[in-house]
Amino acid sequence: MTILVTGANGQLGRETVLALQEDDEVLLAIGREELDFSRSDQVAEAIADYAAEWVINCAAYTQVDKAEEEYELAFTINRDAARAVAKGVKLSGGRLLHISTDFIFGGEQSSPYKENDTASPLGVYGQSKLEGEQAVREVLPEALILRTAWVYGVQGHNFVKTILRLASERETLRVVDDQIGTPSWTGDIVRAIRSLIKTEATGTYQFTNEGVASWYDFAMEIVASAKQLGFPVMAKTIQPIPTEEFPLPAKRPAYSVMSKVKIRAVLDHQIPHWRTSLHAMLKQESGA
Repeated sequence: MTILVTGANGQLGRETVLALQEDDEVLLAIGREELDFSRSDQVAEAIADYAAEWVINCAAYTQVDKAEEEYELAFTINRDAARAVAKGVKLSGGRLLHISTDFIFGGEQSSPYKENDTASPLGVYGQSKLEGEQAVREVLPEALILRTAWVYGVQGHNFVKTILRLASERETLRVVDDQIGTPSWTGDIVRAIRSLIKTEATGTYQFTNEGVASWYDFAMEIVASAKQLGFPVMAKTIQPIPTEEFPLPAKRPAYSVMSKVKIRAVLDHQIPHWRTSLHAMLKQESGA
């Protein structure tokens, strides 16, 4: 089987490429250098020319705060280019797995969001990703859409690496404790992707690790695990703070936990708890 991974230089794209290289598949990987997704008019033809049996679209504009200013670019990449990828897949007769996000939800609920719950994004990033989902479905109703959240891994920049850096530089960290979600390790996301492709699933699914956390909870566990593994840690105190004390250009959902009932039914493995996966990622980062 021939698999094409777009956004191959991003943190999830890189992890996907590295994992799939271990499989007996013909793997094609393209990043911004090979195909500029800000030029969405060129994307459909290029994707069709690859003639892959599966396209995993990891390409996205993910700078949540910057999107409030660069909204045209965010919509070009997250909506228009997503539509173009779907058109290219349709032209070549392949299958599409498109990556989306918990940010399509507004955080009003207090129970996990199901796949068909009403979307109400709070900012440009979430709205552009929601419209990207809609564009993909319009072109390819049988496309596979996978939403995930709070993504981190050894590749790229993410919250875990930021906390590791700050904890090595400061004695006190201040972290928001009133935004609730679930961290997702790229290693586990890729394993879920493999299962979905293997079962030839269609429709919308949601994947995160098990468990629930605030950013404060997440940071506490990062620092505790980092100490155990021998990372340089200066931080002695982590202070929980409300969102209003850490204002950012883009509003975040207060609650973005997503239901995994649907995806559990198709996975051939148990989903690890986020604490377990965080420790595995940190061991990988440390080279242990």
